[in-house]
Amino acid sequence: MTLSAAFRNDTDSIADRFSCGQRCCKQWVTVRSMIQGRRKMDGYIAETKNGKIRGYEREGRIEYLGIPFAKPPVGELRFKRAVPMDAWEGILEAREYGPESVQLDEGELKGSEDSLTLNIQRPLEGGNLPVFVWIHGGGYNTGAASVPLYNGKAFVRDGLIFVSFQYRMNVLGFYDFTTYPGCGDFDSNCGISDQIMALTWIHENIAAFGGDPDQVTIAGESAGGASVVNMLAIPAVKGMFRQAVIQSALPNCVCTHQTARENIDLFLEGMGWTEDDLPKLRTEDPYEFQKGNTYVAEKHQYKNPGMFLPGPVIDDLLPVRPIDAIRGGSAAGVKIIIGTNQDEGTMFVHPEKTGFPNSWAMVAEMFEKNGNASALPDIINYYHPSARDRFQEFRAQGEFTQNAVPDVQSHFRTEGGDPFIEFATDYAFQMPALKVAEAQRKYNDVWMYRFEFVSINGEKTGWKASHAFDIPCVFANKDFKFSRFLFEGETEETKNALIEAMHTPWVRFAKTGEPDPENWPKYDGYNSEIRIFDRKTTTKLVRRKELMDVWGELRFYED
Repeated sequence: MTLSAAFRNDTDSIADRFSCGQRCCKQWVTVRSMIQGRRKMDGYIAETKNGKIRGYEREGRIEYLGIPFAKPPVGELRFKRAVPMDAWEGILEAREYGPESVQLDEGELKGSEDSLTLNIQRPLEGGNLPVFVWIHGGGYNTGAASVPLYNGKAFVRDGLIFVSFQYRMNVLGFYDFTTYPGCGDFDSNCGISDQIMALTWIHENIAAFGGDPDQVTIAGESAGGASVVNMLAIPAVKGMFRQAVIQSALPNCVCTHQTARENIDLFLEGMGWTEDDLPKLRTEDPYEFQKGNTYVAEKHQYKNPGMFLPGPVIDDLLPVRPIDAIRGGSAAGVKIIIGTNQDEGTMFVHPEKTGFPNSWAMVAEMFEKNGNASALPDIINYYHPSARDRFQEFRAQGEFTQNAVPDVQSHFRTEGGDPFIEFATDYAFQMPALKVAEAQRKYNDVWMYRFEFVSINGEKTGWKASHAFDIPCVFANKDFKFSRFLFEGETEETKNALIEAMHTPWVRFAKTGEPDPENWPKYDGYNSEIRIFDRKTTTKLVRRKELMDVWGELRFYED
C-alpha cells in the first residue's frame, strides 16, 4: 500500500484516513530501511577507468580500500617503474587495506611486493568535493598508508574526500642500482614513479567517487613531506593539484647517481656481496634485502656523516634538485603550507646508531667531505659560541676526535640543550623549509608554521616537540597509541584546543586555498610572522636571517 492509496477513498472518515496514513508511513519507513540495508550490504559502486569498485559504509562514511593503481611490481617488473593497472571485469571488492611495502619495522619483517594500492574515504552525501591526498612518511624506508594514525575520518567528517596510498620503499623503491654492472635494465626512482602513478590515477578517477579533480590538495610528513616537495618539481604531475601541505620534510635527500653509490656500497657490505652478486636482486626473496638495508641504516652516518638514507636521485623523472626547480617556477600554480617541529632532531640524534652527526668530530668530517670546511667555524659558533675556541684548539692539536670532546658535549647539555639536536633540526628540516618557502613565495601564496607543543610526556622523556608529534593534531586523532603518548596527562581542553588549531586550517586550506585569513598571515621573507602551534596558538614574528646567513647555500652529498 502507498500513501496515495491510503487517501484514495474520499468517503473515509478523517480518523480512518489518519490511522491508515500512519500504517502506510510505517510501511514506507520499513521499505526504505530495507533498501538502505540492502545498499549497505551491496556496497557503493564507483565506475572508474579500470572498472567497477565496491565500497562499504563504515561509521558514517564510505570507504574504498586497497584499490590497485598500478600493476603489481613483481617478477619482470621488480626494479621497474610503475606500470598502469589493466582494466578488470566484474566488481572489485574494496573492503580492506592492501599490504604495506616490504620493510623491517621494529624488528619484524612485513609487507609485500604487491603493495601498490590506494584508499578513498568519503562522506555519505555530496558531490564535487575537495580532495585531500596524504603521502605517508618513514624515511623512504618504513611506513604504510594503513597506519591507524593516518585514518582520514576527521577530514571526511569535515566534508573532504581523503585519499592515501602505498609506494615502494627502501631497497625496492629507492636504492639506485642503475650504475652497477649487470643492472643496466633497472630503473631509478621506482618509489617516485609509484607516487606519480597514484596521483595520475586519482586525477583521472576521483570524480567517480564524488571528488573534484580540480580541487586536490597533496600533503605529507617527513619523507611524505619531502615527496610533496618532489611533486612540486616533477613535470609529470604538473596541474594535478592546487594546494600542498609540507610537514617536517627532508627534501635534501635528493642526490646524484654517483652519491647514491655510497649507500649502495654499504648495502653490498651488509649483504656480504660483491658487485658480481647484484643480479641476485632479480630473484632473491625481498625480505633478504632487509639485512643489507638495516646495515645501511646503522652505518651510513659513520661512513658519511650527515648523509641521508637512500632516497630519490636526479634522473629523467626528477631532472633537477627540487629547490632549483621551484626557484624556476615549477610549482607556480600551487599554494603551500610548510613548517617544522621545534625539536625535530631529538628523534634522530642518539649516542649510538645515530641518524645525524652526534659529535663535533662527525660535523667536522661532514663539512670537510663536502668542501665546506671554511664555513665550519661560523656554524659551530652559531650553535654554541663557547665551542669555537675549543674547536680550534682541538684541530690545532690534531686531537679532534669523537673521544676528545666528551667534556665539551657534556657542557653543552648542562648549559641549555644539545647543539647536535638543534644542528640536525636546522640542517635536515628548518633550512630546507625556509628555502622552499622563500622560493615559492615569488610565485604564489605561502604560509609557514612551527609546532612547539611540549607535552607532559615530551618533557619527561626529553623528546620535547619532536619529529612527527604534530600528526595526531592534524588528523584530530586522540585514540591511536602514539596520540595517547603525546596527550597523556593533558586536559581535554588542551587536547581539543591544539587539535582544533591545526586540523581546522588544514581542512579550510583544502576547501578554499586559505588556512586562516584572519589569524595566519602569508609568509613574506626570512623575518616574517608565522603560526606557532602550542598550548596557546599564536602568530609570532620569527627572525631567521641570521640562520640563513650562516647556512647560506651550503650543499651536502647532493652532487
